Amino acid sequence: MNLAVIFFASIITNNIVLTYFLGICPFISTSKDFLTSVGMGCAVTFVMILTCTIIWPINHYFLIPYGMDYLQYAVFILVIGVLVQIVEIAFDRYLPVLYVNMGIFLPLIVVNCAIFGTALFMSLRNYTYIQSLVFSLGCGIGWTLAICAMAGIRMKLRFATIPQPLEGIGITLISIAIMAMGFMGFAGFIRL
Repeated sequence: MNLAVIFFASIITNNIVLTYFLGICPFISTSKDFLTSVGMGCAVTFVMILTCTIIWPINHYFLIPYGMDYLQYAVFILVIGVLVQIVEIAFDRYLPVLYVNMGIFLPLIVVNCAIFGTALFMSLRNYTYIQSLVFSLGCGIGWTLAICAMAGIRMKLRFATIPQPLEGIGITLISIAIMAMGFMGFAGFIRL
């Protein structure tokens, strides 16, 4: 499969959060502020790329050849956990304001199903190493694009007149649904 198709499809038509609804919890919780959203998007993208960079060789050179496919989930979660700890330490040391703004959601990247889903899709689709890197980069950019767009929408909604029953999470979920429909409108162009 063409690398450009994988890249653009993972950003737009197969957006990991707006098409598969993976990683929706940190998406909703950290999209209140644009700067925090950019930081979370960068952290998730970084962890996605490193996860796929590390998991692909482990999967193809150890787990599959030795018949240990049943350990894939445990290995995926272990690798993601270690990488998130490294990111958390780096944010605490070099970006303390962003570290505080992200709060509990930075360590919760470990259980962010968008990262796990990216690793699983990479494995299930039998991507080559380069395809896996391109796919994980596209998924990370797509997740970042979606969370930044959501942050922009939520910042605008602060000044909008919203019916009282829809204030808060109600209007947020409606906004996510409209964004998802918009992204799914591109499905006829490129599909994985």
